[in-house]
Amino acid sequence: MIEVNNLHKSYNDVKALNGLSFGAKDGEITGLLGPNGAGKTTCLRSLYGLIKPDQGEALIDQVSATTDPINVRRGIGIFPDKFGLYERMTAREHVQYIAELHGERGDSLERKVNQVLQDLGMEDLADRKTKGFSQGQRMKVALAQAIVHQPKNLILDEPSRGLDVMSTRILRELMFKLRDQGRCILFSSHVMQEVATLCDRVVIMVKGQVVANDSPQALCELTGKASFEDAFVELIGTDEGIVA
Repeated sequence: MIEVNNLHKSYNDVKALNGLSFGAKDGEITGLLGPNGAGKTTCLRSLYGLIKPDQGEALIDQVSATTDPINVRRGIGIFPDKFGLYERMTAREHVQYIAELHGERGDSLERKVNQVLQDLGMEDLADRKTKGFSQGQRMKVALAQAIVHQPKNLILDEPSRGLDVMSTRILRELMFKLRDQGRCILFSSHVMQEVATLCDRVVIMVKGQVVANDSPQALCELTGKASFEDAFVELIGTDEGIVA
């Protein structure tokens, strides 16, 4: 479970987070949604333990990302907004490296690497160097790195950005599979259709605060709108910064 409790974070005169609080439960996909500048990235980096909030705390399974970031990172899989791959390494080597960082060795290491490559349909890519990989292929490598150690919690930052239809389908099916295994999945996105399709719950942020937190259907009913995109616009009070 992921918990965000009264997070505050300022950069000079800019308040990125202003008392942000929400929870993401095990066995659910929770979407983090908001216009540009809402504070989504600052929130995610607080959960990774990459930045320290001015006030409040971010917890992964009751472990504080501020005071114990190393143990927090052991319990999460991170799918970043940029895929930092080394072009001279193969896809398998990338995944194996992350698994080793998480303490996997010997038969267990080989089994987990082979399993995740199979789950993502990467057998034909596994032993190719990543130089020249398409965006979809790079996504698969990054996602394999995020889940190879079988984390209970998965955090994805705009996972479908730049993906083709088939890669998006693979990603969606995997997210449903992980959710059904009882994992906690938190992801940010600007794509309304994706959020409405995937999410059990949506947390909508504006100016570092939560303005709505419920299922896509419930938010449509709350605003009296037929589409989730229209409900989102109604809840944030403006259509600035939306990328549909």
